[in-house]
Amino acid sequence: MELFLNFPLLASLAAIFFAQFVKVPILFIATRKWDWSLVTSTGGMPSSHSAAVTALSTGVALDHGLGSSIFAISAVFAIITMFDATGVRRHAGEQATVLNQLVLDFNTFVEEAKVWPKKEEKDKQKKLKELLGHQPIEVFFGGLTGILLALALHFLITLS
Repeated sequence: MELFLNFPLLASLAAIFFAQFVKVPILFIATRKWDWSLVTSTGGMPSSHSAAVTALSTGVALDHGLGSSIFAISAVFAIITMFDATGVRRHAGEQATVLNQLVLDFNTFVEEAKVWPKKEEKDKQKKLKELLGHQPIEVFFGGLTGILLALALHFLITLS
């Protein structure tokens, strides 16, 4: 039962679910299109990874204080996670975009050079996932989401 009383864990999980869900209405406001697949997808605004790690660090800070070793560990973990989201994962997504374009160009060349065997289109090519990482603004708002959500949950729990 102690697991269900672990505030940093609960705040972090709540931040993940909230950030993933809120991507759908944010995209709708921007594009006027509903895309419920964003709930289980990587990338997008806000970053659920950033929301999770900042909610975790905020929860640890509220439970153990800013001077605790466990807060230092969670803060460094959060920094590394957010740096990775804007660095390695973002660049991997950009590379996937280029590779997908190369595949499309190659397939077009092959189709023009000879008759393509009778295969379904899905068997001819495999698209790589392009939305892997985040723009810095997405990471910022993901982090802000996590901090604010953890503070709001802590406030609500302490009122009870």
